[in-house]
Amino acid sequence: MESSLLAGFTKSLAMTVLSEIGDKTFFAAAILAMRHPRRLVLGGCLTALIVMTILSVLFGWAAPNLISRKWTHHITTVLFFGFGLWSLWEAFTGDGESEELAEVEAKLDADWKAGTAGSKGTSKDNEDLKKQQKIFLTQFFSPIFLKAFSITFFGEWGDKSQIATIGLAADMDPFGVVLGGIIGQALCTTAAVFGGKSLATQISEKMVSLSSGVLFLVFGFQSFLASSAAAAAEL
Repeated sequence: MESSLLAGFTKSLAMTVLSEIGDKTFFAAAILAMRHPRRLVLGGCLTALIVMTILSVLFGWAAPNLISRKWTHHITTVLFFGFGLWSLWEAFTGDGESEELAEVEAKLDADWKAGTAGSKGTSKDNEDLKKQQKIFLTQFFSPIFLKAFSITFFGEWGDKSQIATIGLAADMDPFGVVLGGIIGQALCTTAAVFGGKSLATQISEKMVSLSSGVLFLVFGFQSFLASSAAAAAEL
């Protein structure tokens, strides 16, 4: 069974990049960065994704201790095939429009308007308070940072990339999966924050779904062949 650090790193990196480009959290980071300081948005989004990646890998690493490694390998194989077919279905049935971008933008617009309306009457009262909030911890855990963190963290919870990361960590080197996942998340989040909405609108969702679907199917076939080879070796 292939479980080297390099294999875990490359699979996790490729899977993360193709899963996160054009994802809801990608669009959210791009839109938030247009309205707030980029460093706070990048910090909040990236911190949430790193925490999510580490938690997913820890769960996947512990899974073989709860379920036999043989069964975790089979479950991972099924997940890869399932996500591959799901992504291909999205690629061929989608209408080509950025529905996720419109959905995320509408939600953030509503939050933005509500926050702006609520702050008009209290701007003077908060002026002195804001002057006192210049210490490092207050700047780091600012409302913008926490907003970016919460939107990203809960947006990723239960996403197929998280489940796929758990499956990879259960079947491959956990450190390689963590490293590949974090680098992939950093690349996508940085592109979203500094590329802005213009980059998000130029992404072909169909091609991303098609590429990720093919990648998941390749991972599924590799996992299936590895389990078949292991079973043959036992005979």
